[in-house]
Formats: sequence, structure tokens, C-alpha cells
Amino acid sequence: MREETITTNGQTLPITRVHTLIIGSGAAGLNAAVQLKANGIDDVLIVSEGLHMGTSINTGSDKQTYYKLSLCGMDADAPEVMAETYYEGGSMHGDLALVEASLSARAFIHLVNLGVPFPRDAYGQFVGYKTDHDPRQRATSIGPYTSREMCKALIRQVQALGIPVREGRNIIELLTVEDTEDGTQRMTGAVALDNHQKMEAYTAENVIFAVGGPGGLYKTSVYPAVHTGAIGLALMAGAKAQSLPESQYGMASTKFRWNVSGTYMQVIPRFISTAADGASDPVEFMRPYFQSIGEMNSMVFLKGYQWPFDWRKVRGGSSIVDILVYIETVLKGRRVFMDFHTNPQDFDFNSLSEEALTYLTKSEALLDSPIARLEKMNPGAIALYMDHDIDIRSEPLEIAVCAQHNNGGLAGNAWWESVNVKHMFVLGEVNGSHGVYRPGGAALNSGQVGGFRAAEFIANRYQDFTLSDASAVHAIAQCHAELLQWISASESAHNPTWQEDRAEFQNRMSRAGAHIRSLEALRVAVPEAWAQWKRLQKSGDPANIGESLRNRQLCFAHAVYLEALLFSLEQGTGSRGSSIALDPKGNLFHESLDAIWRIVEE
Repeated sequence: MREETITTNGQTLPITRVHTLIIGSGAAGLNAAVQLKANGIDDVLIVSEGLHMGTSINTGSDKQTYYKLSLCGMDADAPEVMAETYYEGGSMHGDLALVEASLSARAFIHLVNLGVPFPRDAYGQFVGYKTDHDPRQRATSIGPYTSREMCKALIRQVQALGIPVREGRNIIELLTVEDTEDGTQRMTGAVALDNHQKMEAYTAENVIFAVGGPGGLYKTSVYPAVHTGAIGLALMAGAKAQSLPESQYGMASTKFRWNVSGTYMQVIPRFISTAADGASDPVEFMRPYFQSIGEMNSMVFLKGYQWPFDWRKVRGGSSIVDILVYIETVLKGRRVFMDFHTNPQDFDFNSLSEEALTYLTKSEALLDSPIARLEKMNPGAIALYMDHDIDIRSEPLEIAVCAQHNNGGLAGNAWWESVNVKHMFVLGEVNGSHGVYRPGGAALNSGQVGGFRAAEFIANRYQDFTLSDASAVHAIAQCHAELLQWISASESAHNPTWQEDRAEFQNRMSRAGAHIRSLEALRVAVPEAWAQWKRLQKSGDPANIGESLRNRQLCFAHAVYLEALLFSLEQGTGSRGSSIALDPKGNLFHESLDAIWRIVEE
């Protein structure tokens, strides 16, 4: 690693030269750094907004799952068998499916050896359970914070290996040049703002882009508030994407962002809707949509392990609950709460489905209230909210249907290298390889496998410096000049605040580009999105240049996503995965809903 400076229009810009630059410090990026060291690449630098600011270390669920090859008992599992599970979920390349399955055990054992306490029996077998879209028992978990513990273990290893980390960095531009060998584009580095809002540049032989999912695109999101994502930077640099319409959405609490899956639903809390003040006019709003109280409560129970919204489970299934919450919060402008203190009106265990009653009986949870059942089945679920100053023993928990995971993203090959920008490796959620219906926890495995693959490819194919210093510095100088011009234009413009700009595209994305989609809404949203982008491309809010530049790439990303959604519906994809496509000519999927709820099936 070496340092130098350049000067543009009287402004000095520090430049750091490094062999491999890792952007992002979630579980995927951290493992890539560790594996690069293991493969003999010592000149590595991680740049990040903060080791404790990404999704991996700040998110989880009732029981956060890690998906792996079966390593217990007599279950005859094998990489090709596991790959078939991935492939059957749709939009998953067979080669990638096989790679992720083949390296699954290796990646998992590496985490175990770093001290991640995955459960095992007295004989050392790693016990598993069956998760969603899983025909076997490949899933494992260490509780609600599996990915957090992975990050902690990997951070310890990064520190032990002496890998440098620069925190407080906001990447504002990715740099590319033409490859002299074949005329294609190659990644050369990045420009960032430090925590004092000063610009700095990085030039690198290789860039590992591990920035997580697009959390900042949505108004209602379960992504941590500190995580916005940066896929827009890669899209602006010309990197190809794939499967952008494929995402997961589900119900989550909004005051503290957390998936309300698992036992939160299985204890069958009371769902209430209130006026916008959060107190007046409380109503158990779901009752009119079900033939009986028992059916309603049984569907709530099913949401526990059918948590992601799934269009196939809307008609006669538990995803009708998500629709009803959406109607209250988005269409009616009300607020929805889960009340664990009180049973739903006329609650009766004997009216539940056989599945729900059997489960609660075996759990010894036939108790008088939802909170009593939760204390019996999962007391840690109560403590988790207490840790965030929310006492669900007495305080109703506000929820909404939120964006949770983007299954699409940037297009990478079987070594996780961008398919059209050489020397750029896309790891973790930002890699668009996660299919439509993937087993729960598969994304954590994918991120770890990607670290192994990228590191091995770099160490064996990209270990030498081939990037021209002159072309790299020229790209930096050109970008520096353009950014200085953008800042100058912002200082003299009369623009909305950066908060207003962000609210505009987040509202648009949640309204037209989330789990409820229609050609009508998208045909309005797409030109609006590009109009906002054209304005932000020219200038932003001078009061906070860092957040304004973040808005620029997020706005570009949301326009690309909306364009992809519109194309998908125009091509007749219809409802798929975690989204439904509304159409006046479609089929009404629930007799109690208005006529607007006609959908086009996949």
C-alpha cells in the first residue's frame, strides 16, 4: 500500500494504492479479506462506513438461519442434491448453485473454527432443522443474531491478521477504465468521503464490492436504519445486473426494525388498526375477511414459518395477512399494531387448525395470553425488544410490510466476478444470484462461499499488477473534477433538502416497486424516477454533501429497479415470488376484497 496526492482546480486529493480494495465490512466482505490473506495476498484494505454499521451485524430474526449441507445423522446429502434445491427455486444459475453447494461445508466449518457457536450434539454432529423451501434438514442457527456472531468472529480474525480497515468512509463513485487487452471495462478503484466530508481516492488492481442490499430505497424497510446500500454506484459505473424484480418482503416492527416471524406469530397476538395518531379508533381489522375466528387465528399462526410474503399463499394462505396490513397502513393511512397483552376477541384454542393446536400443545403453550405463550416458547423474543426500550408485555408493537432482502442484484460469474467489469467482484446480497424461492439462510452461505471464490481467483489469476498508474490517476482526476463541479453547482442551487429528496424516491419505491405492483403505477413511477435522477445528477443539498451524493446513487438505483419491474410486467411475468401483479383483467383472489385486488398469476 502506498500513498500520494493529486491536485485538481487547487484542491488536493489523497490517493491510496492497494492490490485489493474491499468495499463493505459485512460477513461477505470480511471473509473475503481473511481468504485473500490465506491465499497469499497481503496488500488488502477494507473501507467501510463502520464495522458495526452494516446489515449483517445489525439484523436478524426470531431464529436467524444459516443454510448448509447436512452434517448430521444418516441424511444422504451431496453437493449436487443441494444444488438441485437451489436451482428448483427459479432464477438460479445451475453453475452457481453447484458452487454454493460444493463449498458449503468448507465455508461453514471455517466459521466454526473461528468460534461461531453453531449447535452440535454430544457426538459433534451439527444438528439441523427444516427451513422454508428446504426438502431436508440443512438449516442451523445460533439464535436471533446468527449473522452478528459471524461478523464478530470474522472481525476478530481480520484484526488478528492485521488487515487494515478504514471506517467512516462513504463511497461516492466507482472508477473504471478501458482494459488495454480487449477493450472491455475494468474496475480501477473508488472515490470516498471520509468522516470529515473530505474526499479521498483509492486505486486498486481488484475491487471486492460487498455493500449489502438496497436498504435505502424503501420507506418501509427492515434493513437497519444505518444501512442504505450502494448498488447504485455499480449501476452508474455500467455493471450489469440481473433478477432485480426478485425481492423478499414481510411484516416487521417499525420502531425497532425486526422481522416479526417465528414465535412472534405462532403465539397468535391480537392485530389492531388505529387512526394515524396511533391510539384512537382501535379495530381488530382482519375479522371481516375470514369465515371464522379460528381461520383468522390459524393464518396468523402460519405466518410464523411462512413469514416472507408469497403470492402463492395469498389465496387461501397466510399471505392474506400481509395484504390486510398493507390495506390498513398504505391505502387507508392507518397504523397497525400487534398486541401481545390481549388475545384476539373470542379466541378459542379449540377453533384453531389441527396444525396450530398440535404445535402449541407440544410446546406446552396453551396459556391465557399471547405474552404468556411467548414467555413459555421464546423468552428471548421479549428480551430482544426490551434491549431496544420496547416492552411488548404492555406496549403494542407497531408493524408494516417491509422490504427485507433483494434476491436480485449485480450479475457475477462462478467466481463472483462481474460479468462485464473485470477485476470487480460482487459478494453478498449485492450479488444477484439469490433466485426466487431460496431456502432460508441460503444468502449467508452464498456470501461466505463468494469470499472463498473471489480470493482464490484473485490469488491465482489477478495476483500481478496490470493496472496502468497513468490511466488510474487520469480516471481519478476526471472524477475529482466532476465531483467538485457538482458540489459547486449544489452550493448555488435552490434544491430540496436531502431528507426530502430521499423521502421522494423511498415513497415512490414502496408505493410502486415493492410487493404490490401494477403496470398502471409503474408507468407513472418510472418517468418520475428518471426526472428526479436528472435533477440529482446535476446538484444536491449543500447542507450535507455526503448524504446528497448518497441520494444520487440511490435515486439512480431506484429508477433502474422500477424500470426492471415495468419490463417484467410488460413481458407478462405476472405475480411471482414475494410480489403480486394487479390487473383489472386478472382474477379476484379473495371474495371479501375490493375489485382492485385482481391479480395476474405467474
